[in-house]
Order: sequence, then C-alpha cells, then structure tokens
Amino acid sequence: MQVYKDINNDSGVHGFEISADSITVWFDGTARSYTYSYRSAGRDNVETMKKLAVSGDGLNAYINYNVKFKYVR
Repeated sequence: MQVYKDINNDSGVHGFEISADSITVWFDGTARSYTYSYRSAGRDNVETMKKLAVSGDGLNAYINYNVKFKYVR
C-alpha cells in the first residue's frame, strides 16, 4: 500500500494500491479496503482515480461523487 499524500490535509483516504485494471483504496479509520475495477466502476473512472491518487489530491471527493458504491463486492 502506498500512503496517500493528501496535500490539502482534507481527505479521508489513507492509502491506495494501483494495478492494471483497478485501484484499491484504504480510508482513515477503517481496516477494510475497497477495490474499484474497470468492471465495477468503469475504465474512465478508475483511470481518473489512479491519477488523483498519485497526485495526492481529490481522490476522496471523486469517489464520493462518482463511484461511492461501485466497488468490487
């Protein structure tokens, strides 16, 4: 797991892990991880999430507004 930079110190994201067709996200205060895949959340959403994760800004908001419940179950 890579620790999320959170450059504005306003995110609920703790860390993430990127793979070819998915991103796994860990949120502050939870032990559970959430995986968003091309199949569950869509390719464009996952690719945007990867970019936001690496940049350290905007990932939590993006998840809340676009893919909140579209994680792999």
